[in-house]
Amino acid sequence: MAKDYPRSDRIKQQIKKELANLLQKNVKDPSLIQMTILDVEVSPCLKHAKVFFISNEDKQEVLKGLSRSMPFLRSQLAKRMTTRGIPRLHFVYDKSIDESMKISKLLDNI
Repeated sequence: MAKDYPRSDRIKQQIKKELANLLQKNVKDPSLIQMTILDVEVSPCLKHAKVFFISNEDKQEVLKGLSRSMPFLRSQLAKRMTTRGIPRLHFVYDKSIDESMKISKLLDNI
């Protein structure tokens, strides 16, 4: 019988939950305070994970803050997750919210 909830889905949900918790409670970088994690995509080999986020702060500052705190985030994920290895995290700013705001403003002007 096939699993209805594959392993990659479980891992991506756990990464999303743990990262959100870490960013909210443990990371002290002021550029990461207004950051929200929207989604996580895990590669089929489970070695890479794309983390999609939005923020009220400058996108470049947030990415710099994430690169500074990457070793801490990976080590904390390793402690909290029961998987053999932790995927490499690749943070990607999600432009969909900005695009939908632009479209909404254009429609309002019509």
